[in-house]
Amino acid sequence: MKSNRRELLDKVLEYHFACIDLNLYLDNNPEDKNAINSYNTYCNKFIQAKCAYETKYGPLANFGYAPSSYPWQWVCDPWPWDKEFYE
Repeated sequence: MKSNRRELLDKVLEYHFACIDLNLYLDNNPEDKNAINSYNTYCNKFIQAKCAYETKYGPLANFGYAPSSYPWQWVCDPWPWDKEFYE
């Protein structure tokens, strides 16, 4: 059974992939209205999922992509490749 943390991260990754995939498609098909609508939908889902994850577990990226509360959170949590991440 997946932890809630892992489920949230999986959603972030899923929506991120969809945004990248649609972005690449739209580079070659810029007038596809359905693809643009899908891209915008997935971008919004990505933003919401990322916000939900970061609110509960801390930032996913540093260097200006996410604000930090006190104390500095970037190094406080286990990374996805750490065993503790899945516990």
